[in-house]
Amino acid sequence: MQVNVSDIKIPARIRKDIGNLEPLMESLGRCGQLNPITVTRDFELVAGYRRLTCAKRLGWKMIDATIVDGVNQLRLLEMEMAENVYRKDFDPDELLEGLKKLEELRHPKLGTRIGNALKGAFSKLAFWKHRKTKQNKDYERQSVQIQYATPKTEDEPGNFGV
Repeated sequence: MQVNVSDIKIPARIRKDIGNLEPLMESLGRCGQLNPITVTRDFELVAGYRRLTCAKRLGWKMIDATIVDGVNQLRLLEMEMAENVYRKDFDPDELLEGLKKLEELRHPKLGTRIGNALKGAFSKLAFWKHRKTKQNKDYERQSVQIQYATPKTEDEPGNFGV
């Protein structure tokens, strides 16, 4: 559900240090909001303080939110804690593998780039060849009309009405 950013109330938070928000702001700008924040039905923030802060700094008017209803203060605190404690960051090897894949996709090797360019060119040629062949067949169907000449009269066997 979309919620108006200005309607969200921020109660006292456990997290005091929100860290560097620039990477998250860049991600939100490039990829959009991947995960909703969590608010109560009274629009009190439960989880997603960093995302909400970035959205405000980016000038967003609306933000995706999951609304929880009928939960007590104990459950709200557990939800805030779970959001920040049970999340698992990539380990160094996973992060390195992901960064390598990103680099390969962003900057493919010369052979891969040439191969992709040739595939694209050949697929365009095949498309145009197919299109041209189809157009020629359609043209032939429309323009071929067999006409037989018939003599005007039986007296004039050499005159075929031309």
